[in-house]
Amino acid sequence: MPAIGMESEFNVWIDEVEIDPKPYFKHPSAFIDRPLLPREKSSLQLPTGGAVYFDRGVIEVVTPVIELAPHSTARMVRNLWEQIGFVREQLSIWEKKSGHTVRLKAYSSHYNISYEIPKRQQTKDRNEKKLALLLAYILPVPVMLVASNRRSTGVGVRPRGGRMEITVDFTPDPGLMVAAATLIVGIVREVMSWPSYDLSMLKKLPIPVIAGVVPGKHTTRKGWLTKDFHYPQSPYTSDVNAPLWTTQFGEKKSLREIAAETAWFFRKSIRRYSDPFSFRLLFAILSGRAASLLELIDRPTAYEDVGHLCKWGMVIHELKNYDSEMNLLRDAQWSSQSIDQYVAARLRAREQHLSEMAGVRAFEPRERTMRAKMTEIAKTTSLLDDDIQPQMLTPTAAKRKPKSALSRRKSDTPGKLVPARGSQYVERRGLGLGNGKPSKERRKRADRRKKSYATPFPDRRLTRSAYEQVFLKLVSGGRLKVGRDLYTPVGMKGWYHAVFRRESDGAERLLTIDQLLKRLGDWQ
Repeated sequence: MPAIGMESEFNVWIDEVEIDPKPYFKHPSAFIDRPLLPREKSSLQLPTGGAVYFDRGVIEVVTPVIELAPHSTARMVRNLWEQIGFVREQLSIWEKKSGHTVRLKAYSSHYNISYEIPKRQQTKDRNEKKLALLLAYILPVPVMLVASNRRSTGVGVRPRGGRMEITVDFTPDPGLMVAAATLIVGIVREVMSWPSYDLSMLKKLPIPVIAGVVPGKHTTRKGWLTKDFHYPQSPYTSDVNAPLWTTQFGEKKSLREIAAETAWFFRKSIRRYSDPFSFRLLFAILSGRAASLLELIDRPTAYEDVGHLCKWGMVIHELKNYDSEMNLLRDAQWSSQSIDQYVAARLRAREQHLSEMAGVRAFEPRERTMRAKMTEIAKTTSLLDDDIQPQMLTPTAAKRKPKSALSRRKSDTPGKLVPARGSQYVERRGLGLGNGKPSKERRKRADRRKKSYATPFPDRRLTRSAYEQVFLKLVSGGRLKVGRDLYTPVGMKGWYHAVFRRESDGAERLLTIDQLLKRLGDWQ
C-alpha cells in the first residue's frame, strides 16, 4: 500500500561536549538495556515499532512505514515521538549507570512519501527528478511557515527511488509537527497525480511562488535545496506578514499569504490524510490565528534538549506559558551568539555564495555535463520569471569540504532566550458550552480536573495503522503460527521484509509485511 514515514536526527552532547555517537557507543545496544530485534547493519528495531541507528555524526530514529489513510499523518508523528521517547528513556537510564549527562540536540526531520510510478513508466515530463524540482518550488514557503524557525536555512526535496523525501529542520512542538506533516503529505500526493511535472504548470495554476528563486543542488545525495540565500533576503528572519515578495504573477504578497494560498489550493488532498484537529491548526497558523515559530525572536530552547524540554503530550513553553517559563529559563543560555550575530553570519554566507557563483567558469570539462542539465532547467524556469540572474543557474565550483568528525551542524548554535510576550493560551477545559461558567457535568470527571495543560494532539481516539500493528507484533516477543509450525522473528530486512526462524528445525523464512498483515490473528 502507498505509505509514509519519518526520520529525525539529533546531535549528541555528553557532559556538555558534542560527540560522534558511533565511535563513542559503537552500537545503539550500548545504551539500550534490553534485547532488541536486529536490522541491517548496526540498526535496531525498537519496541515502539521504529528503529534507531547512527548516521554521520548524529543519532537517528525512524518510524515504520504507515499506510496512507485518514489520520495517517498524525499516526506517523505520534509514532516518531514514541521512538524519541524510548531512546531518551534509555539514555536517562544510561546516565544514572555511567554518571554522565546526555543531551539530544535537534538537527533535522525527513518526511518520506511513496511514489508508485515505476521508472519504466516515467516519461520526459513526468518522472521523479522533475517531480522533485517542481516540489522544490512549491513547498518551501508553506513548510517554512509551519515547521521552521528563525535559524533554519532551507527546505529540500530528494527523489529516492519509490519515494520523495522532504528535508527540513526538526519541529520541537508535536502539534506543529503534525500540522507540517499534514501539509507536506497533502501537497506531495496531489502534485504526484498531475499529468505533467513541468515547471510551466506554475504559470497555469493559482499557486504563488516567489519569482526569481531557483533551488540549488542538495548538499547530500541527489535532489534540490532552496536555501535562505537563494532569496533576495532571508525569509526566515523577515516579517512573515509584510508584503515583501513578488510572485511569478507580479503580485506583492507576504510569506503568510503565499503559504495560505498554496495550502488552500491543496486543501482537499491535505484533508484526505489529516485529522480535524491538525487541519484546523494548520490553517490557523497560515491565517495568523495561531503563532508560527518564525514569529518568535529566536529559535525555541526546546531544540537543545529533545525529550526533556519537548515531548509528546507537551506544548513548548514559547507557545504556551511563555511568561512564567521565561522567568525560570532566562539564565539558561545555551550560546553566546545572539540572533543578530546569526543574521550577520548568514549575510556573510550569502555574499560568499554570490561571489562563488560570479567566478565560476561554465565550460571547464568536468562542468560540461552539469552545465547542459542546468541550461535545460533554465529554459523551463524562464517561464516563471524573466529576471532570473544567469549566475543563479550555474553550478557552484566550490572546493569539496572535508567531512566533519562531529556534527553536520557544528556552526549552528542557538541564541539567547527571547523576551517575554503575552500568552495566547486559553484553558478551555471545565468551561460550559455557551455561558463561560464551569459546567457541573464536566467538572465531575477527575481526569479533566487533573490536566492543566493543552495536549498537542487529542490522540485518545487515534487508532494504530495496519502496518503499525504488524511492526508491534514483530517486536512483541511473540511467535507466529503458520500451519502446524511456530516461527520466531529474528531480524528485519529493510522496512518490508521480516526474517523468521522455524522452531522445529531452525530453518529461516522471509515474509513481507503484507503477508504478515493477513496473519495478525495467528500470533501467540
